[in-house]
Amino acid sequence: MMGASDVIDVTGALERAGVACWLDGGWGVDALLGAEHRDHDDLDVVVPLDSMPRVLDALGQHGYHVAEDHLPTRLVLRDVQSRQVDLHPITFDDAGDGWQAAAMPNGEDCRYPASGFATGRVGDAVVGCLAADVQLAHHTGYPPRPHDRADMARLAERFGLELPPPYDVDPSGA
Repeated sequence: MMGASDVIDVTGALERAGVACWLDGGWGVDALLGAEHRDHDDLDVVVPLDSMPRVLDALGQHGYHVAEDHLPTRLVLRDVQSRQVDLHPITFDDAGDGWQAAAMPNGEDCRYPASGFATGRVGDAVVGCLAADVQLAHHTGYPPRPHDRADMARLAERFGLELPPPYDVDPSGA
């Protein structure tokens, strides 16, 4: 499990190493909402691809090691307590958009629009995270799990966004 203090440790280590980072996934949603709404198995972090050596050094000093290497698409780090950081490396284009190689369900590159980098809160810490509309867009293309549905519903309600398919349909058929 990745608790709030773990998130602050990871983001703080990256900040001290001079690495920009943005929370994605469950912790990214909770950062936007400013409160922890559920337990988190991992921490999804978007980082610039060219900063990976500094990322590995900074988090290595906190006991994280490479558990799965799928670069340039993603890299999974774990520590001896089984805490997991799932890194989503991106490369920025001239317009400021980030691109994660081959990360879409169809194998295409995944776009992180320049307007989609925001800030949120984990505990008392201000952290970088992906904006609500980007979170919604990145949660499509695969069957949603119950916690995905709950996360997206909270985001849509808080930020006045319309839920995209398949989140706009009650899975129970009610």
